[in-house]
Amino acid sequence: MINLAYSLMPDRDNILDLRPSDAVARLRAFALDHGVDAYRGNQVARRLWTAPVASFGDIAELPTAFRAALDAAFEMPRLTLATRQQSADGTQKFLFRLADGEAIETVAIPDGKRLTVCISSQAGCALQCAFCATGAMGFVRNLSPWEIAGQVRELLLLDPPLRPTNVVFMGMGEPLMNWRHVDVALTLLNDPAAMGIGARHITVSTVGILPGIEALAARPEQFRLAISVHAPLDALRRQLMPINTKYPLADVIAAARVFARRVTFEYVLLGAVNDTPDHAVRLAELARQCGAFVNLIPLHPGGSLGFTQSSPRATAAFARVLRARTVEVAVRKSRGLDISAACGQLRVERLGRRSPPRADHHADVHVA
Repeated sequence: MINLAYSLMPDRDNILDLRPSDAVARLRAFALDHGVDAYRGNQVARRLWTAPVASFGDIAELPTAFRAALDAAFEMPRLTLATRQQSADGTQKFLFRLADGEAIETVAIPDGKRLTVCISSQAGCALQCAFCATGAMGFVRNLSPWEIAGQVRELLLLDPPLRPTNVVFMGMGEPLMNWRHVDVALTLLNDPAAMGIGARHITVSTVGILPGIEALAARPEQFRLAISVHAPLDALRRQLMPINTKYPLADVIAAARVFARRVTFEYVLLGAVNDTPDHAVRLAELARQCGAFVNLIPLHPGGSLGFTQSSPRATAAFARVLRARTVEVAVRKSRGLDISAACGQLRVERLGRRSPPRADHHADVHVA
């Protein structure tokens, strides 16, 4: 007989915030406590992330009374889709509302058989990078594990679903300033008992938060690391990225050198700011120190904040200088030019800006 005493509990536990192994253990014990076989807990766990459903009531393979008991005891929260835009090139951008009224962005980028999903790790950002619309809106709060991984979950719940082959933490926020929650979200994305996306297909991008790089390096999975460099000299980097005062280039490059896996340098090309041949020479020197791959990124005009794109001629010349110094380089294609695809652009258009906190704000770095 199923015990429905849990239905009297006013507060429900968020089952989506647990690591897969913890969720399975909780659900199996819950099943036994409610008079059904333990394997029913495994059935529920599969429906959280592997083959997700919108609610416990949608798990048709479970007895009706057990579904009601689950709904009384546990919460399976959703992100609310507020806006969905699609570009002529196939790029899609989603604005999701959170329970507290805040909003975050997610971008799905198709490329042949690949579908890369760019997810957010914070609502807003404290870092105030000069060319980034997200930094201009100010920092609101860290996202919880389920809100981070839940962006991918929501895409799987679409009809028809969007199934990513790759996930990049390159959306709103600095993921390594929310490490405690990003750490769990990485497991939810990668664990075969959850979403099962290969670690080599998951990239964490950072401005160079050293404690977070060390924490990511300590994980056994082959997660990828991308470092936002954007300037090869400390003085210029401080102007573009104030966090460079706390984590200067030499320290960031040293951390990249000891990272066990290959590192990518992300470099947004800003016309007449960081795109000269001399900048390229200096960037090549940094890349060669740690064997980094360089990803040159055209500035998206939607989030340019007064900067201009480098010309095609300057971009090509910059890439040639790198290649001449045996640095592997790719020039990223601009995507979503006909929608609000720049990082933070759609969120700013819908909800406006906030006054950002200090540029050196880093109190939310969570390293176990």
